[in-house]
Amino acid sequence: MISTAYAMGQAAGPGGGAAGGGLGAFIPIILMFVIFYFLLIRPQQKKAKQHQEMIANLKKGDRVITSGGIHGLITSLDENTVTLEIAEKVRIKVSRATIAGLNK
Repeated sequence: MISTAYAMGQAAGPGGGAAGGGLGAFIPIILMFVIFYFLLIRPQQKKAKQHQEMIANLKKGDRVITSGGIHGLITSLDENTVTLEIAEKVRIKVSRATIAGLNK
């Protein structure tokens, strides 16, 4: 006599419905990655690219804000540093990467 549990545990064969889990299991993971890319990764990369362009286009006379909150006027530029005048005859040197944005 055949046990009921044994008979229910048999695979349906090549045309059966239980064997279709290969690619179907990865579709939700792929969709999650696509959503994360368009909602998180892509905008962050775009913002970083805009910041790099802004830093590359700095020029003498621009008013800027550093990431530390210091407001100043650019008096000179080097390859890696910027000299800011933060008060009359008070100048500081900061790294170009610390410039957060232009102050209008």
